[in-house]
Amino acid sequence: MLKTPTKLSVNVNAVAYLRNRREVPWPNLLDISRAILDAGAFGITVHPRPDQRHIRFTDVSDLAEMIDREFPEAEFNIEGYPTEHFIELVLSVKAHQVTLVPDSPEQSTSDHGWDFDQHGDMLTQVSDRFRKEGLRVSYFVDTDVDAPVKAWETGADRIEFYTGPFANDGDLKGCLKERDRLAAAADVARQVGHNQTSGRTPLMMNAGHDLTLDNLPRLREAIPDLAEVSIGHGLTADALMLGFPKAVKRYLDVLS
Repeated sequence: MLKTPTKLSVNVNAVAYLRNRREVPWPNLLDISRAILDAGAFGITVHPRPDQRHIRFTDVSDLAEMIDREFPEAEFNIEGYPTEHFIELVLSVKAHQVTLVPDSPEQSTSDHGWDFDQHGDMLTQVSDRFRKEGLRVSYFVDTDVDAPVKAWETGADRIEFYTGPFANDGDLKGCLKERDRLAAAADVARQVGHNQTSGRTPLMMNAGHDLTLDNLPRLREAIPDLAEVSIGHGLTADALMLGFPKAVKRYLDVLS
């Protein structure tokens, strides 16, 4: 499999969470997002939650306007559970990609993919609404060989593999086992959508959760044609030491 460059979308939730600890306007979310995009990142990711504990609803419109005006080639990716409010928020700013995740409001972070047997009908209806408005739809999925086909059948243009088990297994043997699971699921995903007449493009693969400079090379071994990664916590932690521009460039070096 030919290794191709993987695009980097930086999740700025951690920046917003730090800002929200005080009643002050800094760190400035727009300024840091500008620095990230100026350093070469392909896009910005946000995950607005109902309690607005990090990304606020006003941040979503502010970021969308800034990206549209100053970085027209960049991508704005919005993640979240598809409540009616979330759907309306995403459509109001015309995000480029929407990533649907199955987490509940009280979760601190996403920790599992969709159960398509339980939520398939709902996802089909929601994805139809987004795709009719020109948005690319991605589903957050577990490393399961059945997930790519089920995601495609319920309307996904892309899948985002949940890489938590891969990234957080401190044992090398366990990490390599998770890498092999990712590779097997990716083999299935590459075949999805090629033999169809609906006019849809074949399924593509994203990945995200606890990715770092240390574990990204193994992820690239598992999925050399990965389209995009969404990275927030790890990159932000590195940026505390390096600054965001230098941290972004180090991740781009690994991904290229």
